[in-house]
Amino acid sequence: MLHIENEKIRNLLLRGYFGLEKESLRILQDGSMSHLSHPFNDEHIVRDFCENQIEINTSVYDSAQKAHQVLFEHTKEVQSKLASLDEPELLWIFSNPPYIKREIDIPIAKFYGNETNKTAYRHYLSNRYGRYKMSLSGIHVNYSFANELLELDFQLSEETDYRTYKDKLYLFLAQGAVAYGWIITALTAASPLLDSSYFEKGEKSETVFVGMSSVRCSELGYWNYFAPMFDYSNMSKYVESIQYYVDKGLISVPSELYYPIRLKPPGKNSLEKLEKEGVNHIELRMVDLNPYELAGLDVRDLKFIQLLLVWIVGSKQQSFYLQDQAQAIQNFKNAAHYDLKTVNILLPDGEVCSVVDAGIKVIGFMKDFYKDFSKDILDILDYEEAKFLQPELRYAWRFRKEFEENYMTLGLSYAKLMQEEILNV
Repeated sequence: MLHIENEKIRNLLLRGYFGLEKESLRILQDGSMSHLSHPFNDEHIVRDFCENQIEINTSVYDSAQKAHQVLFEHTKEVQSKLASLDEPELLWIFSNPPYIKREIDIPIAKFYGNETNKTAYRHYLSNRYGRYKMSLSGIHVNYSFANELLELDFQLSEETDYRTYKDKLYLFLAQGAVAYGWIITALTAASPLLDSSYFEKGEKSETVFVGMSSVRCSELGYWNYFAPMFDYSNMSKYVESIQYYVDKGLISVPSELYYPIRLKPPGKNSLEKLEKEGVNHIELRMVDLNPYELAGLDVRDLKFIQLLLVWIVGSKQQSFYLQDQAQAIQNFKNAAHYDLKTVNILLPDGEVCSVVDAGIKVIGFMKDFYKDFSKDILDILDYEEAKFLQPELRYAWRFRKEFEENYMTLGLSYAKLMQEEILNV
């Protein structure tokens, strides 16, 4: 927990770094999946599971605004390239896929040479989870605290080793993010509709609503076939608790652990490096693509995520036991429901209340924490709180109202419109 009573610490609280990852599908003008090989030669624009699943990876920036701007610029670059192809393509700007005639129409990414293992791994995922689920797309937010903040706080701590101090802080943050990260799901959910082909292969395209505001974050989305538990007592124990699931054969590699919160080392991600070099940043994997933003993300949501993480490490949190981790997973799934008044959250203090009431309560805590900060911060908290107070302000509610008549047809027209709009900016 940061020493927020120290004025210098408080002045540095919001110094941090952002890196963004955004997935989205390339489609043809008729809405079908593209089978054209990845047309980009840019280290920031790569492939994820599918050959036609673009993944934009930004560099790291010291402000949410800058990271968001670069995400926009890369998205514009993608859209420009797709529009200029011999057979022009579109970017499907929604988290849920379009109409899929059959599973083979989701083309697994092809790698060659010394990277053929990547294709083999994707075939493994296809066999284990199905290509349909792997076509769900979203945004991952990576965040790290500024070194000057951590170094100053380390000097005020009782720790004698900076590496140990830093790992403990991020382990504390990870526990808090698991306990409270459901609020990000609730506030950024934007995928309440699916095409019927997602459930009935080869069936005629029809719009389906399954009661979720975010399918990919719900029980229908990205989860393993077991509920993982982690040991947060120190970095070695944390790494061991992940390696356990590999050793038991429950997952093939650590990256197969589909969990909304991850701690990552600097550079290339691996458990060995995490244990050897320590934590560099935290990754949050529960943000839907926002179809109302050209970049796919509202910068206010990104700033809120930072405010939430800072609040977590600046506040005294409840003890976090194994049974709390099991409940936390359920909290994430409950927060992905459409009507947030009908499902509950179990808060760390033991209180059970609806997602709406829990969200208002947490934002109330944050408002008290940031009461002496700038009005801009309070405006962001007001913006997020309003989504709980007025459900029609949530992206998922707006999306359902506007696209439920025909998700595929209206979505395709909207994707074309968004491409034209971003290319004219």
